Amino acid sequence: MPRRTVHEVTVQDVQKRRNPNKHYVYIIKVAWSDGSTEVIFRRYSKFFDLQMELLDKFPVEGGQKDPKRRIIPFLPGKILFRRSHIRDVAMKRLKPINEYCRALIQLPVYISQCEEVRVFFETRPEDLNPPKEEPSGKKKSGIVERATSFLKRGVFVQGLVV
Repeated sequence: MPRRTVHEVTVQDVQKRRNPNKHYVYIIKVAWSDGSTEVIFRRYSKFFDLQMELLDKFPVEGGQKDPKRRIIPFLPGKILFRRSHIRDVAMKRLKPINEYCRALIQLPVYISQCEEVRVFFETRPEDLNPPKEEPSGKKKSGIVERATSFLKRGVFVQGLVV
């Protein structure tokens, strides 16, 4: 049975995550050659890792010897802000990352269907049960957060539900 290949990729949105620390993930719709469609979530750093793997594996196509021969698309550069997890940065990267993914799967088969690309776009366990997106708005203060936690647990203080 032939191995399925990535047919189409669309980076749809960004989502804030708080575990293990605050960061954003890109929500990516992947259509496969077998007709299936899946939604995956990837951090920017994972795109960067993929790019480094491809440039190492395909130095000629990455333009290491002759930049004019480069066919591997350029990944939008890492933005060196102190807080690169801010939503504006993630949103500014969305369109260029979408263009990068689309260009990547249009490359010759030996690159676009290589193990690294296929594995990157495959569904992972964390894609199947992503954390719920937190509602945007102001973060609860510590006391409100603790009170909410007590309410959920049904803790009573001085005869009152806290």
